[in-house]
Amino acid sequence: MAGAAPLEHPPLEGGARLLGTLALSLATFMNVLDSSIANVSIPAIAGNLGVSPGQGTWVITSFGIANAISVPLTGWLTQRFGAVRLFVTSVLLFVLASMMCGLANSLEVLVAARVLQGLVAGPMMPLSQTLLLSSYPRIQAGRALAFWGMTTLVAPVVGPLLGGWISDNFSWPWIFYINVPVGVGAALVAWRIYHRRETPVHKLPIDRVGLALLVLWVGSLQLVLDKGKELEWFASPLIIGLAVLAVAGFVVFVVWELTDAHPVVDLRLFGRRNFAFGVLATSVGYGLFFGNVVLLPLWLQQWMGYTATNAGMALAPVGILAILLTPLVGRKVTVWDPRWIATVAFVIFAVVLWLRSGFTPQADLATILRPTLLQGAAMALFFIPLTTVSLAGLPPQRMPAAAGLSNFVRITSGAMGTSIATTLWEDRAALHHAHLVERLQQGDPALTDALGKLSGAGLGDAAGLAQINRLIDQQAFTRAADDIFLASAVMFLLLIGLIWLTKRPPRMGAAPADAGGAH
Repeated sequence: MAGAAPLEHPPLEGGARLLGTLALSLATFMNVLDSSIANVSIPAIAGNLGVSPGQGTWVITSFGIANAISVPLTGWLTQRFGAVRLFVTSVLLFVLASMMCGLANSLEVLVAARVLQGLVAGPMMPLSQTLLLSSYPRIQAGRALAFWGMTTLVAPVVGPLLGGWISDNFSWPWIFYINVPVGVGAALVAWRIYHRRETPVHKLPIDRVGLALLVLWVGSLQLVLDKGKELEWFASPLIIGLAVLAVAGFVVFVVWELTDAHPVVDLRLFGRRNFAFGVLATSVGYGLFFGNVVLLPLWLQQWMGYTATNAGMALAPVGILAILLTPLVGRKVTVWDPRWIATVAFVIFAVVLWLRSGFTPQADLATILRPTLLQGAAMALFFIPLTTVSLAGLPPQRMPAAAGLSNFVRITSGAMGTSIATTLWEDRAALHHAHLVERLQQGDPALTDALGKLSGAGLGDAAGLAQINRLIDQQAFTRAADDIFLASAVMFLLLIGLIWLTKRPPRMGAAPADAGGAH
């Protein structure tokens, strides 16, 4: 780990440090919240703008593509414009884009505003971490990241609940308007406190080829992940073409960035052992975590009869242990071996998913809540220690680039985890459905008995068969979810090996600039 804070300024003291922490954390909270709050409001947005819910998902896709492109540019942009100036400008442009989203009167305008919002949101998280670490003494760096990390843990839980409540009780533009006072306040306070702590600026040449290649392969990959399931994956010529573009663009991008004198993304960071294995462990673990986070509420709403609000409430307890334990991890991460802390996190994730692999259609709320509550402990033990390991030993000037690159890999892995989990869920459900109906031939005693009972309840043969098919589907999709939960548990245990390919950071060193939460 670096022997100095990411920015070479003395730590802040007293009220200035408290206000700086609050401003940076609020900006991060707004950013993470906005990535999840729109998800539950898509039906309301689509209906109001006169488009289908399928078209309405471009509100999410456009933000994701733009954000994925801009995050890895953080290091280059910081050197060009300065960390403080770039952060404050990003927050203010985010507020402007939020207002444009709320005022949009067509899907095209809304998508354009979301693209701008995603582009300017990219540098906000890495720079908030970098600036926050400059505010604290090195020995308190873990505590600083704990304060920051709590906002990223709470926001994904609050987002769907708040989005649904606003859409039901007000109107969907307000999910964007609420960013205005938060963002303006955070930007003003941050500028007031940090403008004299600007980082050195270098007039670097623009790597136009690298930037174009980044846009090409990241945009293509994001479209494949977002639209693949809807277009039946590689049965679609469009998905095949985009996949070829993504792979070819990525290969050329890597070669170009490794040979260019002023690369737009510093891929040489992966030449560092701790960064390579630490980011790989974090990203694959996050992909598994996020895929299951998306899968669970889908199963609850589609096959367990939960409303969106009730599903959100069933998942909300994940924040309890996360919030309670994160400050402890922040204090101890530079004292204890962070590799052991991360190992415990992966074991807890495995236990959580193993418990979920036993879910049945008869599972009550208490059964669902127990692993959800336990998962909060794993989240608290996961992000900060692995980030500490990943960015150990990096010089201060490389921190923004490393934070941006590690955030980018993590976010992309989360998108891949979501696509893989939902696709496998449907494929495994079709397989289980086929197995379950194999023995239900005409004249089967169990089928005859079930149809007789349904007929006695007033259902005809067609309605009775439809009801039985619904029950079989419920069982098939539940078993499919259990398969994914169990496979994910095994993968978390296997990932522990990656953690121990890294070196232990020096004791009592400064923590790194990326404690990425559940974004």
